[in-house]
Amino acid sequence: MLKKGNGWRIGWREDAEIYKGLIGADDWAIELTEAEIKDFCRLLEQLADNLEKMQDYLMDEEKISCEVESELIWLSAEGYADNYSLRVIVLQNRSCEGNWASLAVPELINATKSLIFAK
Repeated sequence: MLKKGNGWRIGWREDAEIYKGLIGADDWAIELTEAEIKDFCRLLEQLADNLEKMQDYLMDEEKISCEVESELIWLSAEGYADNYSLRVIVLQNRSCEGNWASLAVPELINATKSLIFAK
């Protein structure tokens, strides 16, 4: 199952041997192990929740930078609490990184919530 929209894509393939997940944008993609895609989804939800909570404490013109990470995945958001770009780095065994423009992030967040795997 591959979901995609303007500037983002995310997928899950249960029958794949090693790389069951995929994240990407229009011009790049990274295959992820099951543990990596689960961490990515968990960390993205955590990051989005943190930014939403901080929104009440920031002035409208105030930019923010926020990072979350596990042993497998590092995520960073930059911009405004309700409009930010996202950067990802896969930390173990491979050197991979990518980024999403702020327009793609809300749909990407919604898509991660609908992936079919046991979180």
